[in-house]
Amino acid sequence: MIIKNRLQFYLLLLFVLTLFSCGKKDKEITLKAKLIHDRILTVDTHSDTPLLMIDSTWDIGVRHESDQITGSKIDLPRMKEGGLDVEFFAAYVGQRERTPEKYKWAKARAVELISVIKAMCEKYGNIISLGTKPGDAYKNHKAGLLTAYIGMENGFPIGMDLENVKYFFDQGVRYITLCHYTNNDICDSSTDPDGPEHHGLSDFGRRVVKEMNRLGMIIDVSHISDESFYDVLEVSKAPVIASHSCTRALCDHPRNMSDKMIQALASKGGVIQMCFYTGYVKKERPNRKREAALDELEGKYGPWNEIEDSEIKEEYRKERQAIMKKYPQGKTTVKKLVDHIDYVIKLVGVDYVGIGTDFDGGGGLIGCDDVSEMINVTKELVRKGYSEEDIEKIWGGNFMRVFRKVVEISEQDRIPNESIH
Repeated sequence: MIIKNRLQFYLLLLFVLTLFSCGKKDKEITLKAKLIHDRILTVDTHSDTPLLMIDSTWDIGVRHESDQITGSKIDLPRMKEGGLDVEFFAAYVGQRERTPEKYKWAKARAVELISVIKAMCEKYGNIISLGTKPGDAYKNHKAGLLTAYIGMENGFPIGMDLENVKYFFDQGVRYITLCHYTNNDICDSSTDPDGPEHHGLSDFGRRVVKEMNRLGMIIDVSHISDESFYDVLEVSKAPVIASHSCTRALCDHPRNMSDKMIQALASKGGVIQMCFYTGYVKKERPNRKREAALDELEGKYGPWNEIEDSEIKEEYRKERQAIMKKYPQGKTTVKKLVDHIDYVIKLVGVDYVGIGTDFDGGGGLIGCDDVSEMINVTKELVRKGYSEEDIEKIWGGNFMRVFRKVVEISEQDRIPNESIH
C-alpha cells in the first residue's frame, strides 16, 4: 500500500495505535479477571448434569466436549479448568399425573438421582466433596476441593406427604424448586398451558414452605407463577432464591422475573441467579420449521418427561438430535447475560444477584458454552468496571449469605438437639 499524503499516514498510525491499545487493554482485563476468579469462591446454583450421570456409560470424571446436540456442559476436569468451585447438582424429576403410583415413582427417581451425586463424591473424593452446610464450600475451597451440593428441581417427589420434605433434607437436599413446567400439588407454574390451578400456593404448599423454613432448606422460586411467588414471600420467614432465572424487562418470558418481583425478592434479602439459557436472556426469533418438527416428534412419542421405556426414550433422543442439527438453535452472548446482571444491580443493588447456569438443562452462551469458560463472565464483569468485592458477591457471596440466613432462621425455631451443623 502506498501512502499518498500526510493525512493518510496519521490516520494509519492512529489505527495501529488504537489496535495496540485495545489489545493491551484486553490483556490487562484478562489478567485482572484471572487473578480475581482464582481468589474468590465461585458458585453455580443450578445444573441438570445428574441426568447424564445416571447413565452408567457417562463418567463425570472424564473430560468431554460441549456441543449443542450431544455434548455435556459440566464434568470435573472442566470445572477445574473453568475455576468453578461449587455446583448445585439438581435432582430433576419431570411432572407426571398426581396419583399414588406416580408419587412413588417420582420419589424413587429423585433418590436415584441423589444417589449418583453422592456416588460421584465417593468415587472422586480427592477432587470433589459433598456439602450440606454453608461453611463446607469455604472449607473445601481452602483445601483445594470442589464442592457439590444437592438441589431438587420440582417438588413433585414430595407427593402429598409433608414428611418427605424432611426425608429429602436428610438425604442431603438443600433447596427445592417448588414446581417445574406445569402445576403440581404445591403451587402453580409460570408456564402451565392450562393456566393457574391454585392461584398461588396450595394449602399443602404453604405447609411445605413452613417445613422447609423449619429444616433450614432453601426455597427456590424459579419456574413458579407470579401469584405463587408472592405467596411464598408472604409465608416464608427466610429469604428465598430464584436458582436460574433472568429479568423480564430485558427478555419478556413468564419464567423471568418482573421488576416488582425482583424488588420484592430483594426486600426480603433474597437473590436472583442469572440463567444461561438463551431463551431467558434474549428473545429468540421463532424457527417455525424446528418447532413443527419438535411438535411432530412429541406427537409421535408423547412428552419426553412422560416416556419411561428406555429404548423408546433413546429413539426420541436420537430423532431430536437430528432435528436440532438440521435446525440449530441460536445462542446469545456472555455480554447479554451480564446486561441482565447490570439491570438487577441498577434496580436493587449488587447484593441480590448471582449465577445459576442451567448447564445440561439448556444453558449455554457464546463465550460461555460450558463450565470451562466461566472466566469469560468474570472478564465481562471486569470490563464493566465491577470491583473484586462486587464480583465476589455476584459469583457466590450473595447466595451464601442467603444460605447462612436460612440456616440461622431454622435454628431459631428448631427443636433442641436437632441441628444441621
